[in-house]
Amino acid sequence: MDVETKIAKVASIAQEIITEDDLRALFESNEHPIVYDGFEPSGIAPIHFGLLRAKNIKVMMEVGMKPKLYMADYFALINNKMGGDLEKITATGRYFIEVWKACGIEMDKVEVVWASKLMDNIGYWDRFIRVGKGTTIDRAKRAVTIMGRKEGDQLSAAQLFYPAMQVTDIFQMDVDVCQMGMDQRRANILAREVAQKYGWKAPVAVHHPLILGLMGVPELDSAREDMIAEHKMSKSKPESAIFVHDSEREIKDKISKAYCPERIVEGNPIINYLEILIARDKSLPITIERPEKFGGNMEFGNYQELISGYKNGKIHPMDLKNFVAAELEKMISPIRSHFQTNSEARDLYETVKGYTITR
Repeated sequence: MDVETKIAKVASIAQEIITEDDLRALFESNEHPIVYDGFEPSGIAPIHFGLLRAKNIKVMMEVGMKPKLYMADYFALINNKMGGDLEKITATGRYFIEVWKACGIEMDKVEVVWASKLMDNIGYWDRFIRVGKGTTIDRAKRAVTIMGRKEGDQLSAAQLFYPAMQVTDIFQMDVDVCQMGMDQRRANILAREVAQKYGWKAPVAVHHPLILGLMGVPELDSAREDMIAEHKMSKSKPESAIFVHDSEREIKDKISKAYCPERIVEGNPIINYLEILIARDKSLPITIERPEKFGGNMEFGNYQELISGYKNGKIHPMDLKNFVAAELEKMISPIRSHFQTNSEARDLYETVKGYTITR
């Protein structure tokens, strides 16, 4: 695969690449760069974890990258996930690995790195101090959004360490690419600035768009990414989420109740799922199936044609919801099956399902 094809594939899953020139230079000099994504073990997996993140990892593997999947157990402890119980956090991390297997990630081709192991090294903390010296307290406070907090929230001293620790991870794992959501942008920008300060290798930042919660973002100002981050799908807000264990009926019921105003695209979670999860190739035709008594099937030449049809009122919200629910069921069904047929995976799921989710 040539360099430009690789860049195009990465761009297909990204909202932003910092920078494309840096990514090009990386591909020209390194056939198998290391890419990382990080995860706080913090509860049952919603679709943004089980579908979006897995899809992105697969794309990175397609272009020759070697993934490091970072199990941020100590970060979950600092952030009071699972009540700050490290034993529960560890069990949840093991459950996450089963979700990746269920999503078709070839686990023998990725490296799972646990934060508690990476940090068990004086070199990590030496680097952490250097990162901290290159970061102001005000900058750290602004970056707490990466852990789902707001700048004005009441924080523990340990939570102020979180941004510098995340930046330290990047250098300690010697990664070339950070593949994370737009909500993690501040950490990755900070990492690039720290790299310039100390002459360290600056990571390429590939930021994917966020999956919205079912309640959407009414009256969204599309220029305000912080609004989207506040309304993203979250396991700590179960009413906002579709989970990879939901039944076909649960998926359909949740989608049927989701925010989906007629003719409105911005802030509409149903459009969001269609764009990011379902219509991966925007050039392919899309068929929305409907009974003949409701007008029969609707055919669209490509994704943009469908969006134009929705904006013009040619597609009823319920028709779009039925289509999205059916497509999500096709994607989630194999994951459910893995947990139903694999006893180890099923036991882990039942264990984690019994935990109280804390934020």
